[in-house]
Amino acid sequence: MKKMMLTATALMLLASCGNNEKEYDATGTFEATETTVSAEQSGTLMRFDVNEGDKIELGKEVGLVDTTQLWLKISQMNATKAVYRSQKPDMDKQIAATRQQLVKARRDEQRYRELVADGAAPAKMLDDAISMVAVLQKQLDAQISTLNTQLTTLDSQQSTVDAQVNQLRDQLQKCHIVSPVNGTVLEKYVEQGEFVATGKPLFKIADTEQMYIRAYVTSAQLKNIKTGQRAKVFADYGDGQRKEYEGTVTWISNRSEFTPKTILTDDERADLVYALKVAVKNDGYIKIGMYGEVKFIQAP
Repeated sequence: MKKMMLTATALMLLASCGNNEKEYDATGTFEATETTVSAEQSGTLMRFDVNEGDKIELGKEVGLVDTTQLWLKISQMNATKAVYRSQKPDMDKQIAATRQQLVKARRDEQRYRELVADGAAPAKMLDDAISMVAVLQKQLDAQISTLNTQLTTLDSQQSTVDAQVNQLRDQLQKCHIVSPVNGTVLEKYVEQGEFVATGKPLFKIADTEQMYIRAYVTSAQLKNIKTGQRAKVFADYGDGQRKEYEGTVTWISNRSEFTPKTILTDDERADLVYALKVAVKNDGYIKIGMYGEVKFIQAP
């Protein structure tokens, strides 16, 4: 009988110890990476296919800002470029006459050089021929320099127009509102038909498939935790209902902070704690702001 009483007492003590042992090492709330998508161009919102709760894929176009004025400016720039193109001089045609005169002058110079050598013509005629060749050569060089300057100026003006057109096309591309990530729309800030200015928030989207729980641990716990470490994460639905997920520690703060009043730690007497994040693959049941618990798995 005494043996049975001792056994029962031992079982009660074990049960009591088991009840005092926590099933978790840290607690916190679930979060997701949220992105606020803002307008990159000003104008009337011609189309906006966004509703709260919608799941949107990366790169999907969900809206369009009015592009009329940008298209008109591009057309104007293209017309200006055509004018510059038409003003380009035809160098070969414009210097053809001077070049032909120079060829003739050189032939005359050669002929007079032979006549003077034979004593059939005075030396002055040769001097005049040499002078004419020099004058025509300078005229040709001046024409070529002037035409090259005109071509360079027109090419520069065309390059400026091309740069302006590229800027307008970039602005035109930014009129198309696309989702920067895969995610779920959390909030919608504008409606179709509204005028939006550059930088105005349009909607907020979050990746709710890859979520994480932000929890806090004491310095005593921190020595046994490192990034990449596996953990068990429990989503608390209330009334004792929990669901377990596999998690991985992805971030540990390098700076301590005072214990937030809304969280619990393993050592409630600790004044300073460290924040960390444990990534979790969401199956659709975890919601942003939901309470959760973390149990770190120690390597064997």
